[in-house]
Amino acid sequence: MNYKETLNLPRTDFPMKADLPRREPLFLKRWADLDLYGQIRAQSQGRPKFVLHDGPPYANGHIHLGHALNKILKDIIVKSRQMTGYDSPYVPGWDCHGLPIEHQVGKELKAKGASLSKVEIRRLCRAYAEKFIDIQRVEFQRLGVLGNWDHPYLTMRPAYVAEILEEYGQFYFSGAIHRSKKPIHWCATCRTALAEAEVEYEDHCTPTIFVKFPLVKAPDQVIELGTYKNISLVIWTTTPWTLPANLAIAAHPDLEYAAVDLGNEVLVVAADLAPALLSAWGFKGQEILRVKGRALEGALCRHPWLDQNSQVILASYVTLEAGTGLVHIAPGHGQEDYDSGRRYGLEPYSPVDDGGKFTQEVPEFAGQKVWEANAGIIELLEQRGRLLAKADTTHSYPHCWRCKQPIIFRATEQWFISMEANDLRGKALAAIDRVAWIPRWGRERIHQMVERRPDWCISRQRAWGVPIVAFHCRACGAVLLTPEILQGIIQRVRLEGADFWFDTPASDLLPPGTACACGASDFKKETDILDVWFDSGVSWAAVLEPDPDLARPADLYLEGSDQHRGWFHSSLLTCVGTRGQAPYKGVLTHGFVVDGDGRKMSKSLGNVIAPQEVMDKYGAEILRLWVAAEDYRDDVRLSPDILKQLADAYRRFRNTARFMLGNLFDFDPEIHWLEPDKREELDRLALSWLAQLLARVKRAYEDYEFHQAFHRLHQFCAVELSAIYLDILKDRLYVTQADSRERRSAQSTLQDLLLGLTLAMAPILSFTADEVWEHIPGAGRPQSVHLGAWPSPPPGFPDEALLVKYDFLLKVRGAINRGLEEARKEKRLSTAQEAAVILGTRDDQLYAKLKNQAAELKTLAQVAELQVARQPLGGQDAQEIPGLLVDVQPAAGEKCVRCWFRYPGVGDDPRHPQVCARCRQVLEG
Repeated sequence: MNYKETLNLPRTDFPMKADLPRREPLFLKRWADLDLYGQIRAQSQGRPKFVLHDGPPYANGHIHLGHALNKILKDIIVKSRQMTGYDSPYVPGWDCHGLPIEHQVGKELKAKGASLSKVEIRRLCRAYAEKFIDIQRVEFQRLGVLGNWDHPYLTMRPAYVAEILEEYGQFYFSGAIHRSKKPIHWCATCRTALAEAEVEYEDHCTPTIFVKFPLVKAPDQVIELGTYKNISLVIWTTTPWTLPANLAIAAHPDLEYAAVDLGNEVLVVAADLAPALLSAWGFKGQEILRVKGRALEGALCRHPWLDQNSQVILASYVTLEAGTGLVHIAPGHGQEDYDSGRRYGLEPYSPVDDGGKFTQEVPEFAGQKVWEANAGIIELLEQRGRLLAKADTTHSYPHCWRCKQPIIFRATEQWFISMEANDLRGKALAAIDRVAWIPRWGRERIHQMVERRPDWCISRQRAWGVPIVAFHCRACGAVLLTPEILQGIIQRVRLEGADFWFDTPASDLLPPGTACACGASDFKKETDILDVWFDSGVSWAAVLEPDPDLARPADLYLEGSDQHRGWFHSSLLTCVGTRGQAPYKGVLTHGFVVDGDGRKMSKSLGNVIAPQEVMDKYGAEILRLWVAAEDYRDDVRLSPDILKQLADAYRRFRNTARFMLGNLFDFDPEIHWLEPDKREELDRLALSWLAQLLARVKRAYEDYEFHQAFHRLHQFCAVELSAIYLDILKDRLYVTQADSRERRSAQSTLQDLLLGLTLAMAPILSFTADEVWEHIPGAGRPQSVHLGAWPSPPPGFPDEALLVKYDFLLKVRGAINRGLEEARKEKRLSTAQEAAVILGTRDDQLYAKLKNQAAELKTLAQVAELQVARQPLGGQDAQEIPGLLVDVQPAAGEKCVRCWFRYPGVGDDPRHPQVCARCRQVLEG
């Protein structure tokens, strides 16, 4: 007889080979055919809301790993909240306006030699954005992300643009928006103002120079300074090109300054720095006067070469960290300089045009780009005898995020939202403290940014964006805008979009008879567009407020850590400015994707990994597993080695599910399922473990500790199931009568374990969980695992008493296994089923405990024989249980060819000479 055919060996159609790159798209099609997202929404009606508001990615290229990390994190949260009883809609969106798209379209036009109107450029930009929205939509869905992909929000749609203008109007008519000339980040290459979030800091080499400003009028408090001939105040700068705009020199009021006589001239610098500076310049001198900085206020110095004076002012930001303790002030080329200049009535003078070239106001360098003029300025200073020293230095400097060129600080006429009007800064800082920041350091980061930030420059000198609706009187220059005028524009925008603004004369945009307060009626329209961060920053107004399925404030915003100065920041200011509260209850931040060595991914290093490549080779599930397995709060590493490790971890999940499915091939839960109290003790232990798992994983999802959810699920499969429960269960599943109570008890537990595990891992392994779901026996379940609710363990589980009992027994099992392993090494036996184990102890209490639980220990150890002895004859010391010795010997008898256990009775029955008594009983029914 072929005894193997009498065993209940596993059978399943669930494939061992995942073949994820081929199989996952089939599930995407199935979900679409089922309208799975629509079913989830219908099923969720009436539940409490949990709204994760999607920060819109930019529509200008294929997705990268950062996108994958972001979208998968969001999907895990939405799916886990949905399963745990919330109505958690997910409406994806795209940021569509802005310089990157216009820059790309401009490059294509330049290559063709084309010159188009703003409206034509806008149409090309819109088509470009639409193209990549469609590409990214498919790529995001390929990751397994469920959402309302058929109806995303787009910042370029007319309805959204109208909401942008509604919010702009609320700021404008509250008095928060003003137009003024002050320094802003300016990209001379792209010819536009830049937001702080559009600036990247990179190393940049610039000249550093020490320059003399001759004193022409001594301060009133130190008249004696005027008695010295040839006396100069010395400044230090790393931006020589800003010297033409110098209007002042700043000293710290409380620092001491020394006048040092060199014999032929006198130099004034900070007293504490004087010795080192003189040494560096190769001079020797005698200090002849020392005064506090406040005493220098009001002094006048001559510009190093221009026919103008530079006055000495006071500023608390002057330090002794570098330079001379005297700071060159150009109010048109820096925020601190501008603020100081305002206090002293200095003009924000900036003789630089949109292309970063000097104007005719600087005749020596007119038409030269500022960076190129540095050399000429240094040469001129040398000729005039005003240069003390020069060198080159490399330091972190702001660059344009798009063209990667260094930017300049330049005063131009721009539109600003005031941080002080209506106490926007104070209200925003208070709102920050009412938000849950994850990680907690996010609160400090955004708080410091809001606390220090200047007024928000909301104007851009580009075509692809939302127009700043305002009119300028040609006669007096006054700005004209009324609520009625704005509403007329908004109504038209809702119907046709904003293109009309760019090719319609101002006279046709204004109501007939419109006149300025000065009496004139000739107007020109504003040509600037709004900062795109204002576009996305009002998504709470354009998306959350109008949609009854959503809500403001959202429960969660989730983006990369750079968005503390980007979307989190602009959303906070816009919502606080018009609604008085933050648009979010919680903000979760993730790090950036780096390679296995922690280096930034870049083409030049050759370490870029595209998500499309990973999905083509491994499948999206491996990316999803990667996102869950890593602690997103730090930078997240990925490399080929990490991908291989993740693929191995994935196989653990898949093989565990396959084993359980294989042993349910003849199980019908409607007929065979047993109540937990009728099951074997080991099965009830497994249910207790499941109850613990579900509680811990649910808590991990709720606390956004996804790496803990992953590690707990993986450990459950690898340890509690594969290494313990399933390993022990094989004998009962394979060997006993197919319809025995013992086997049905095991199968009932496998069914419960598989349902619980599959639901628990569904937010992470969305494709595999649904594939397993299809194979689990039984009817009456939802069509997809993603329509299922979070599983609840049976009443009474976890059974704490049972867990305590088996905590001890499993420690004994561990000691037995070490003894078995030693016996295998010594080749005294091959398998546990051939072993006889003697547990010896002289401890009466331990003896009684072992004796009472010997049957359970024999099952746990899967040995042929187990005895408990009072007087141990030898064996190994059990490491975790003092006083216990484990002796392992070959068991008596022969090995049963059916169950592989060695028993004395094998061969007693001539009809089955190779089979033990237990197996004969099964065979004979």
